[in-house]
Amino acid sequence: MSHTNAVLTPTGRLRLARLVVDDGWVLRRAAERFGVSVTTARRWSERYRLHGRAGMVDRSSRPRSNPNQLPQRTERRIVGLRVTHRWGPARIAYRLGLNPSTVHKVLRRYGCPPLRWVDPATGCRIKTSRADKRHYQHPAPGDLVHVDIKKLGRIPDGGGHRALGRAGGVRNKVATEANRRPGYAFLHNAVDDHSRLAYSEILTDERKDTAAGFWKRANAWFNSMGITVNRVLTDNGSCCRSNAFKTALGEDISHKRTRPYRPQTNGKVERFNRTMLEEWAYARPYKSETERVEAFPEWLHHYNHHRGHTSLKGQPPAARVPNLSGQNS
Repeated sequence: MSHTNAVLTPTGRLRLARLVVDDGWVLRRAAERFGVSVTTARRWSERYRLHGRAGMVDRSSRPRSNPNQLPQRTERRIVGLRVTHRWGPARIAYRLGLNPSTVHKVLRRYGCPPLRWVDPATGCRIKTSRADKRHYQHPAPGDLVHVDIKKLGRIPDGGGHRALGRAGGVRNKVATEANRRPGYAFLHNAVDDHSRLAYSEILTDERKDTAAGFWKRANAWFNSMGITVNRVLTDNGSCCRSNAFKTALGEDISHKRTRPYRPQTNGKVERFNRTMLEEWAYARPYKSETERVEAFPEWLHHYNHHRGHTSLKGQPPAARVPNLSGQNS
């Protein structure tokens, strides 16, 4: 678009071109008359000869071809992953082998709102004003391990409401005595702060002896991976404040608890809980609790050894543990 104070507006260009084409002025004289270069006078005269008055308007500055632009199919895949999975630019880039900044530009061009403005369940845009978070990370594996327990409702045999709808789920739930009270499963989780490597078990309760036994097995598993745990962070649940859990930790592992009503302090395992629900527990409509439990070990292995983590620049957690990533496929 022409500048407000430009010498040649579309009207001025037309006058210049008419002097040269219609009145027969030489280019140099016409250029002096309007205070422009001979090259400029020639350009507008030639456009007038070819296109007439319509050739005096500004043309688009967009290049005729852009060999570096992403194919439209790739752009559609980017938008599709954003809509179906609610992934951020970094994770989409790792999946498609692109640069995160390129994915970010595509999402902005297509009008995709930031994830913090989107409801995770429905994908609908919502209004929110969430403050920026301060991220931290301990320098070595085992410096801090986050421990938490996630309570999860069991699926009745035949499928629940997520698979069959509300009416079908209710029918299955009352079909047999065992289904009427399927109860809850308790997922005990331990996540290494540095690598995000996770150990998890599906247990029947969250009592002190159960939590203590879980930590002994988790600690042995981390040791087998070459990780020596120095510190454990838990919430203020009764099982974590018990003498049984204290004994399981031993004298070499220090115990730190979060501030009351501040789950953000234990954010890495809380984020693991959310990932676990989205990508395993509610990822597909299971027909029974047994089917879901059988799928858990495979998903946990995928999380530790294959799933790209955005905070790890697309690497899986195992890649940050020395001599571990090459031992699993």
